[in-house]
This record gives sequence, C-alpha cells and structure tokens, in this order.
Amino acid sequence: MTTPEKRHPDPERARNRRRQVLDAAAACFSRSGFHGASMAEISKAAGMSAGHIYNYFDGKDAIIAAFVEENVERVSALLRDLEARGDVLQALLDDVPKSVAEHIDRDVWRLPLEITAEASRNPTVAAVVYDADRRTRAIFRPLLKAGRERHGLPVDDALLEGRMDAIITVFQGLSARAQHNPDIDQAALTASVQVAMKALLFS
Repeated sequence: MTTPEKRHPDPERARNRRRQVLDAAAACFSRSGFHGASMAEISKAAGMSAGHIYNYFDGKDAIIAAFVEENVERVSALLRDLEARGDVLQALLDDVPKSVAEHIDRDVWRLPLEITAEASRNPTVAAVVYDADRRTRAIFRPLLKAGRERHGLPVDDALLEGRMDAIITVFQGLSARAQHNPDIDQAALTASVQVAMKALLFS
C-alpha cells in the first residue's frame, strides 16, 4: 500500500489527517463496536469522505493495526522509562497505583477490549496483536532479567517467561475486571495488586 506521506506532498498534514481518522474511529468503535461501526460512520465522525479515509487506511482492520502499533510505541516508551530509573523491579512496583488507575479507566480500556474481542475471531487482527505482543515482550524480558539479577534473584528461562506472562496478565485483566465490576474499590484493588506484584517481582 502506498503510504500517506507518498500520496500527499505535505507529511505533516497527512499525519494530522491520519490522526483525525484514528480519533474518529476510536470513538465509533467504543460506541458501536468494531462491526457496528461502519466506514461511513467513521468518515462522518472524522469530517471527511469515506474515499478520503481510504487514502490512509485500507479498511477497519488497518485502522485497528494502527491502534495496536500506537500501543506498542506507548508500552515501549514506558519500558524505556523503567530502564532509565535504574531499579526496574522497584519502579514497576512504585507505578502500580498509576497503572491500576489507567487500566480500570473506562475511556482507556474500551478500545483495547474491542480489539481483543476482534482478534478472537479475525485472523488478520489476531496476527497483528500477536506480533505486537512478541515485540513488547522482547523489550520487557531483558529488563525483567536485569532487574532480578540486580536483586540476586533467579533468572532461569521458564521462571522469567512465567513471571513476565503473569505480570502482563495482571494488568490486561484489570480492564476486564472493571467491566464486570464497575463499582470496584480502587484503593483495595490497588493494595492487592501491589501484594501480587511484589511477590511476582521479588520472589
């Protein structure tokens, strides 16, 4: 596919228009679901024709792929920040309150849950999600290993893989939990997640 930058002489304008489409699609997907939101609905929300949107995205699968890639960039930046703070394990533990608050925020979790649901039935989206997970894990794993070595903790392969998956599961699962129990006690939840994270990180 020809990139927007090649189709349009002004790269900054192309990036802004692409952002406009993504913001509109996020609102539509959150409101109507992936299948309920049509390209016509997205184009109306974006204030541009459906044909214009296809200059930037081949369809809804491509829009989801863009959201997934943005999340890879977001997580990668968070991991780089953890590394820069020195003690990765302690930094992860210190960030639990902020992480819990973000993951149970309805405005944050609606779109990721929609993408997960679509990945469960759409092989194209599933492949995108799998690749994104593979790449973020490849960044996280050496940081977790270095953090555990710093504290003199075991770093065998099976243990690292298990701890990494469990840590990721804790945070990915918070969004689903918030959906099932919208009245969740955030303070009590945060304290319990801190207990679980301390065990996963430091034992």
